[in-house]
Amino acid sequence: MFDDFYGLEARPFQLTPDPAFYFESLTHRKALSYLGYGLAQGEGFVVITGEVGSGKSTLVAYLMATIDPGRMTAANVVTSALDGEEIVHVVAHSFGIAVEGHDKATALGAIEAYLHEEARAGRRTLLIVDEAQNLSITALEELRMLSNFQLGSHPLLQTLLLGQPEFRRTLLESDQLEQLRQRVIATHHLSAMQAKEVQAYIEHRMTCAGWQGNPSFDQRVFAGIFDATGGIPRRINQILNRLLLLGAVEQRSHIDGGMLAQVLEELHEDGTLVLAGEAEASAGDAPSVAAWSDEPHGEGEAAVASATPPVAAPVASGLDAEATGALIEQALAERDAQIAELQQAFVELANSQDARFEEDAGQPVFDEGRIAALEAQLAALSQSRSESEEQVGDQEHRRAAEEERIAALEAQVAALSQPAADDHVREEADAATVQRIAALEEMVEQLAAHNADMESRMAEQEHTLRHVLTMLIEWIEGAEDQRSAA
Repeated sequence: MFDDFYGLEARPFQLTPDPAFYFESLTHRKALSYLGYGLAQGEGFVVITGEVGSGKSTLVAYLMATIDPGRMTAANVVTSALDGEEIVHVVAHSFGIAVEGHDKATALGAIEAYLHEEARAGRRTLLIVDEAQNLSITALEELRMLSNFQLGSHPLLQTLLLGQPEFRRTLLESDQLEQLRQRVIATHHLSAMQAKEVQAYIEHRMTCAGWQGNPSFDQRVFAGIFDATGGIPRRINQILNRLLLLGAVEQRSHIDGGMLAQVLEELHEDGTLVLAGEAEASAGDAPSVAAWSDEPHGEGEAAVASATPPVAAPVASGLDAEATGALIEQALAERDAQIAELQQAFVELANSQDARFEEDAGQPVFDEGRIAALEAQLAALSQSRSESEEQVGDQEHRRAAEEERIAALEAQVAALSQPAADDHVREEADAATVQRIAALEEMVEQLAAHNADMESRMAEQEHTLRHVLTMLIEWIEGAEDQRSAA
């Protein structure tokens, strides 16, 4: 109704996840970075958690929209309470695998055969499990067992687990999930949007739906929405749907604070929306949930980091909770800025070399050890070249200084060549000066020879560097050709 009244092309605040309306807040940007890093590894588990309505499904839908289906096959499982045997059959069904019979062994065999076929076709396989907090311990262990399928040394399946905060507690506290924890290579917890991001979020979604400025919004509305929702996207969507509906019914072209207050009162009365203050009050009575560090985990490391409760803890004297939070956010932002560049370079390299296996044998098209050695050689050559350039610069500086000294001595010789009263003194001075000039000229010749040698070495290093880069490009292009031919 309101979309027609305001001339919108779509419903901007629908509750169903739609990647076309994806908004990259700070927390979503971090999550996307960790997702990209995790997927680039091509193995293990990536865990994304967040409150109900924090945007987990929308984030994954956006990520899937950017993946080439010719290079990766993805299946999505929205689970309820499943045991170990049930999850195996659900996974098979999600990949479109027909399983004869209902026993787990047959389903596992069909899944393994399917994963082998995908690997030989040059495609990676990703399993996305939503609402993972509903899975039983045995179901989670079955997912871990599926990650054991390999073709040679190449893992055949990677799994992305999405869940609510209680899923983190399950992973951290269960003694039966130690092996699963060690296979988690990246984790992130989606927090709420910041107050300054609410206006940008609302205007972004309105613009995606064809918004031309009608209706306009009072600035106090954005602050009021943040206070009521705590920055949770789905809660914001609920309020905006009701606000726009009220505006259309009353034929308003401007959304103000009075309309917001009316909508919040209605939502509170009918119990449709749990406001931020009520959610925090209920969270204060709930057991604290341990937090994982939002960073990639190295191979073989346990995925558990220091635990922090979700409620505000007492702070040291001299710092209030807000100041402490600001300091923590600043430290996290600095850390994330440092790793973002490394992750982006890693993801781009991994995506450009995704087809790594031959069609029949499943062996790497190019040896990763040789590439690592070449990369080390490139780094060494680059460092050597830089050092050489610095040395040549120093030699040029010294050479110029010596030439200035020679010029000064020649001027002295010219002055001494003038008639003087004491010829004997002049001859001795001339002889000493000539010796010094000869020594300096010899030094300059040595410097010139050394400079020529350095230039020759730099030219040779540059030639070697270009040759190595050419070899790498040829290998990468050869791998792409083989994948295209397959």
